[in-house]
Amino acid sequence: MAAKEFNDEAEAATNKVSVNRGREVDAKNVAVIFGVTGLVGKELARRLISTANWKVYGIARKPEITAIQSSSYCFISCDLLNPLDIKRKLTLLEDVTHIFWVTWASQFASDMHKCCEQNKAMMCYALNAILPRAKALKHVSLQTGMKHYVSLQGLPEEKQVRFYDEECPRVSKSNNFYYVLEDLLKEKLAGKVAWSVHRPGLLLGSSHRSLYNFLGCLCVYGAVCKHLNLPFVFGGTREIWEEYCIDGTDSRLVAEQHIWAATNDDISSTKGQAFNAINGPRFTWKEIWPSIGKKFGVKVPENMFSQDFWYAKAMNDKKQVWKEIVVSKGLIQTEMEDLANWEFLDILFRCPAKMLGTRDKADRLGFRIRCKTLDSILYWIDYMKDEKLTP
Repeated sequence: MAAKEFNDEAEAATNKVSVNRGREVDAKNVAVIFGVTGLVGKELARRLISTANWKVYGIARKPEITAIQSSSYCFISCDLLNPLDIKRKLTLLEDVTHIFWVTWASQFASDMHKCCEQNKAMMCYALNAILPRAKALKHVSLQTGMKHYVSLQGLPEEKQVRFYDEECPRVSKSNNFYYVLEDLLKEKLAGKVAWSVHRPGLLLGSSHRSLYNFLGCLCVYGAVCKHLNLPFVFGGTREIWEEYCIDGTDSRLVAEQHIWAATNDDISSTKGQAFNAINGPRFTWKEIWPSIGKKFGVKVPENMFSQDFWYAKAMNDKKQVWKEIVVSKGLIQTEMEDLANWEFLDILFRCPAKMLGTRDKADRLGFRIRCKTLDSILYWIDYMKDEKLTP
């Protein structure tokens, strides 16, 4: 595609959001959301365009199956690993006041140096395109995660439970692209623009564009169990089954926290603010697994826990079963791998590190939204049904 066509596409995107059949959209704030089709990106876009004073540019490589319909929203297809694509499509977004970075490049394992390099390059390309022209920019919001506090390599044998707060030091000698992105943001903004970083736990939401989609895994597994009359088993370690090991994070909550931090002058800081983004109340899988099984209408065995059950192995030959379910239930056409990542589920339920945080800082500064993780899971199961992604 010629350069002029690229520029025309970006200019058309700008005009589409600014004018709706000649009617000016009156917006005090203009957001660009990188990763708009992901678990949190979708919720950010929905929340921002539901108010009168926002217009939104949504950036991702591919659009959602069900596109957002609003005169205040425009989707821009862009390959963030292609600097020419970024330059041609994003340099015209001169009216941006808020940047939300809720995406990452997943080509390499997250603890590899190449992953750090790739994610740094991606953000660098985007900031280089927008920062020189976005003269009204007020805030940049970055999303990382609770893995900020731990390394999954060379784990110590200590069994003491730690609850990480935002001041906990970085893990030394760890390839963690979260650190790289924070450092890049600090360097690029140079104390001139406020920024915040948000660290969710296990994200709970709906997307068929997310590599680590826990609810997608859970819903597909539940559907297969029901279809084949299989027991709804928890496969993992006993420690993960019985103990507090991870915090749940509703994607609605973390979207609201992004907006809260980005628009609250009382907490805004050009030095950067970090916030854990977690639901609040703790949970164990042993406590909530029966309720999840009941929601799916599946057979929950008396002994639900099995250390010998591996999801990747059990679901490896079930792709055709999922296709049958999609057709028989009239669902949106998806492949099993569009929604479920069984290797991720096996790692999650056997992770040797406990990733538990405190939300004292956000609470103290006035962020009041809390969720019970079971309630979040049940909500998103219904949501995916309503989207006709799962039965």
